[in-house]
Amino acid sequence: MFENLSDKLDRAFKTLKGQGYITDINVAETLKDVRKALLDADVSYKVAKQFTDTVKEKAFGAEVLTAVSPGQLMVKIVHDELASLMGGENVDVNLKGTPAVILIAGLQGSGKTTFSAKLANYLKNKRSRKVLLVAGDVYRPAAIEQLKVLGEQVNVKVFTIEGSTDPVNIAKQAIAHAREYDINTVIIDTAGRLAVDEQMMNEIAAIKRAVNPQETLFVVDSMTGQDAVNTAKAFNDRLDYDGVVLTKLDGDTRGGAALTIRSVVDKPVKFVGLGEKMDAIDIFYPARMADRILGMGDIVSLVERAQEQFDEEQARKLQQKLIKDQFNFNDFIAQIKQIKKMGNMKDLIGMIPGMGKALKDVDIDDNAFKGIEAMIGSMTPYERENPSVLNGSRRKRIAMGSGTDISEVNRLIKQFDDTRKMMKMVSGGGGKNALNAMRNMQRMSTGRKR
Repeated sequence: MFENLSDKLDRAFKTLKGQGYITDINVAETLKDVRKALLDADVSYKVAKQFTDTVKEKAFGAEVLTAVSPGQLMVKIVHDELASLMGGENVDVNLKGTPAVILIAGLQGSGKTTFSAKLANYLKNKRSRKVLLVAGDVYRPAAIEQLKVLGEQVNVKVFTIEGSTDPVNIAKQAIAHAREYDINTVIIDTAGRLAVDEQMMNEIAAIKRAVNPQETLFVVDSMTGQDAVNTAKAFNDRLDYDGVVLTKLDGDTRGGAALTIRSVVDKPVKFVGLGEKMDAIDIFYPARMADRILGMGDIVSLVERAQEQFDEEQARKLQQKLIKDQFNFNDFIAQIKQIKKMGNMKDLIGMIPGMGKALKDVDIDDNAFKGIEAMIGSMTPYERENPSVLNGSRRKRIAMGSGTDISEVNRLIKQFDDTRKMMKMVSGGGGKNALNAMRNMQRMSTGRKR
């Protein structure tokens, strides 16, 4: 995510590194490279120029003239302006209705249906909402079936009217159903088209008039760059929606949509999609995104994800086992499973300051721990409880049973011992243990690459 933009901005700031003060010349050179980096990221020329003009104006402010390190200060100014460009503060979804109705709109292929299920999963698990999904796309083949499958995955009921081709009536009946069964949140998935057309706009506008949603979200594929921004503007001119959702932000995106959509349509980005899994959805925080674009990591989001998986009771029990030197492979595999629940491994590690750049060319997929899990799965229950008994013959059997070789089993046991020692020294809660363990586990997953 944003790797090319991050690299180019980093190169741009090198002009000021080692400089004792800011001058017209070194600022001009830096901002020329910054503007080029933004244009390469598919940011419009008008927005890129306005951005660099603002940065230049602030760079020559009184507070900058007394700075010791112009390079660092320029990074801060660009960071603050990037955050401002993307909206400044995050804006929450409106859930005040009875029920709260959320209307999902967008082009076909943007990820509306998948996002609808992700949002339902998020609201159910993290906001304690009782959610109803509504299948309002009556045109795309298998759209209703797709939503049913996704609804099953997240354990949320999907409302349909068999044989109906009237999305307005479906939406109305769904809201009546929600009121009858005390469901406090209704998410309506609507039909998309391959391009903006009058029929599509009339239909989505009719649904909005009929149900008067508390929240209308426009879903856009961030990989389409500036085209996404243009489409977002066309929809907003007609719908006046409340917020934007950027999907596929984990793909090969240049970042133009994320950077400029707020300034063009004056509507906040509220959520981002970061993968196909149903929990791969994040609230959009402009300042945190600016951190990641500038290679500063996103430790706040990382800690929040860790805290969601590690409760106080688990942390207390784990700490007691560590103090008594009873940490074993059952605990180890439990830690791995909890870390995997936090999301995509490369994305998680990229949140650690400095790690994103270091791992740019390292291939870390979601199966990074597959070999480790296979080796631990090949141990007997007694061996998992008592790692000290793993002698040469036992290690050989584990290697054969897991389809690995003895050197990989030896490496696993050494890394396990290192992790156990490291975690014993950590006095913090489960979240801190997780972050430190993840760094060590990352070395394990990349160390197995051949």
